[in-house]
Amino acid sequence: MTTLTAAAAAEMFRNPPNRHIDVGNGSVAYRTVGSGPDVIFSHGWPANGATFRGLLPFLAPQVTCHVVELPGAGDSRFDRTITPSITTHAEALRRTVDELGLTDFGVVGHDSGGMIARLALADDARVHGWGLIATEQPPKAHWRFASFLRIRHVPRFETPLAIVANQRRLRRNKFVLGDVFGNRDLLDGEFEEFTLRPLKDDPDRRWAAGEFGRNFDLGLFASLTECHRRMKAPVQLVWGANDPFFPVERTRTMMSEFAGPVDLEVIAGGKLFVHEEFPERTAAAILRTIGPRRTNPDKA
Repeated sequence: MTTLTAAAAAEMFRNPPNRHIDVGNGSVAYRTVGSGPDVIFSHGWPANGATFRGLLPFLAPQVTCHVVELPGAGDSRFDRTITPSITTHAEALRRTVDELGLTDFGVVGHDSGGMIARLALADDARVHGWGLIATEQPPKAHWRFASFLRIRHVPRFETPLAIVANQRRLRRNKFVLGDVFGNRDLLDGEFEEFTLRPLKDDPDRRWAAGEFGRNFDLGLFASLTECHRRMKAPVQLVWGANDPFFPVERTRTMMSEFAGPVDLEVIAGGKLFVHEEFPERTAAAILRTIGPRRTNPDKA
């Protein structure tokens, strides 16, 4: 059994990754920790693998966590010839799983990372369970999400966004980042360090975040219904009750689409980054599907 403190989990992302994996469209940064069944983690935009740092202490004792950072994010390697998008990231995630030689694994995806994972692995027989956290819902983007994404039409929008996001008072505005946490103090500290500051300090990562936004295909929301119909492994959904970008009411409607068993954990006070704000409860929920299998759940 692996024991991991919150401080040690955060420190993992201040240190170099275990390795880099060439996926053709850049190289994925890869970190692993834990023991037990394999689980691959897919982060959203413009976050990186560090968004899962709070979950790792609660998961590592029971599962082996394979945390990737897709090209353009975190410690990935890339240049400005790559095309960061939902579809290229889905291909990168598939190639990473194949390169790692995983034959039986769970999948955890947050935000656009959940869409990427579903497009990549929906009907993959190797997947034994899903943990989907605050992620896209078909058939189309909710108006709040679509409104936020309109900024991508502003030339080089990523530069003013990075400036605003790195000013404490301004990022707390609900039309900037103020609605991603219930507790806006969480926009500071490690969230600022791992998610916001790299956009300001690293021109290449700022460019990649901008390109991902410009390449974001809203039409892919509709394709998720077909993905859900191919997902036979158990699915655990985790949602913040107050998420304005992916409202929980739409998630309840989405549940009827899955081919396999599905359950929903709604966390009071949670918003888009519910897993960072309530990591212990989120981890407990997703372990139902990604964790060690139980031969007799009724007696567990």
